[in-house]
Amino acid sequence: MAEVVIIDAVRTPVGRRNGGLSSVHPAELLGVALASLVNRTGIDPADVGQVVSGCVSQVGEQSFNIARTAWLAAGLPLTTAATTVDTQCGSSQQAANLAASLVASGTIDMAICAGVESMTRIPIGSNSSKKLGFGVPIPKSYFGRYEMTSQFEGAERIADRWGITREDTDAFGLASQQKAARAWSEGRFDTQVVSVSAPVLDEEGKPTGTTVEVGRDEGLRATTAEGLAALKPVARENGVHTAGTASQISDGAAAVLLTTPERAAQLGLTPKARVSHHCLVGVDPVLMLTGPIDATNLLLDRAGIGIGDVDVFEINEAFASVVLAWEREVKPDPAAVNPNGGAIALGHPLGGTGVILLTKALHELERTSGRRALISMCCGGGLGTGTLIER
Repeated sequence: MAEVVIIDAVRTPVGRRNGGLSSVHPAELLGVALASLVNRTGIDPADVGQVVSGCVSQVGEQSFNIARTAWLAAGLPLTTAATTVDTQCGSSQQAANLAASLVASGTIDMAICAGVESMTRIPIGSNSSKKLGFGVPIPKSYFGRYEMTSQFEGAERIADRWGITREDTDAFGLASQQKAARAWSEGRFDTQVVSVSAPVLDEEGKPTGTTVEVGRDEGLRATTAEGLAALKPVARENGVHTAGTASQISDGAAAVLLTTPERAAQLGLTPKARVSHHCLVGVDPVLMLTGPIDATNLLLDRAGIGIGDVDVFEINEAFASVVLAWEREVKPDPAAVNPNGGAIALGHPLGGTGVILLTKALHELERTSGRRALISMCCGGGLGTGTLIER
């Protein structure tokens, strides 16, 4: 198997619901990330063998293989093939893992992994809505084997099992906001974020012919412990999660260039890191969100390293309890976990988050001269994605 290296990684800002990116067609939003990556690396885009992109709600503007549409709409070569992947919230991280496998196997020698979700324009659950008249995705045979729970309920049951309190989740939510604010104030995201020219719409939602540059994550909020404590639970009357301790509905995209060391040398490209190991694991679909625990243990075992050998962790903040339970199981250095804030502060554009986290991890390793980063996400249906990269 060939070694797989990362040449560069970029992301758009993460826009809040009905925010600065809400006027951008999701294929064009993904196109910004793809074109920016091509321009930054200076590659001939015709050398890219395949684009593999994640997207969860593949309906309407996000249907019809959005990876291919975005590539073509951005004016990139028609000879490059593209595939869109759905692994629920882990879609783009699984896209990254599949793209790495394509390169490692020798099927192609250069790939772009990417991800996008415009949750403003295509609300979560749109592709499984009964209103479409296509039935429901879960058959009766499923219910004879598993209880059907929501992700909100799964997060609460995780809190129950690991003894996570409302005070614990509030403290975690506050820390996420504080870390993200510090990251922006210190310019930590400057090397990874590319701005997006978003159409300005009139009161009827029609383009005015002008644009505005969106260059900053929009989910950051002025947050206090007192403010978080006053919020009402979102799942249970006495639950531990609120709007301040769960991921935000968001819009965003990201892209990463993968190749082999040999091809990079031929093209005069300098790799930033290598993909060491990756995985996709199945876990209890009722608790649903414990996948990062299993994925982390599997990656560490495969790499033959301990938790202390990893310098940066990006564990998706779908809910505070997901990361808190993961921490209690694998016992990392807390300072290394989501050092620049996560989805609670920055947002979670479902199909884009995996590659956004990969981008954040890579640039944080470079900023701190760290060696290894581990990225993991929980996914609907009881899955966990995992990727270990090494500078």
